[in-house]
Amino acid sequence: MKFSIEKLPTDLLLELAEKHKSLRKHAGYSQRELAERSGVSLASIKRFEQTGLISLESLLQLAAVLDRLKDFETVFNPTEDFSRIEQLFTKTPRK
Repeated sequence: MKFSIEKLPTDLLLELAEKHKSLRKHAGYSQRELAERSGVSLASIKRFEQTGLISLESLLQLAAVLDRLKDFETVFNPTEDFSRIEQLFTKTPRK
């Protein structure tokens, strides 16, 4: 049996939903107000906050209204280790 301390995707879904809900409340928006401002349906926001399930497009629309869109710019950036491996393969040969 293999054990891991990493979180499961379902754990992250629920964490994101909780963080979003906290940000929404801190910004002073009701679910209805956020729906109107973002263009995301009220039902989608309710489902997201309860289950963590939402489309990426809707999540980005919510993030934009909550001024957190920049948080997504680094999601799939290569890690430093990956960059080092790339450098090994792109070095010019010795003369």
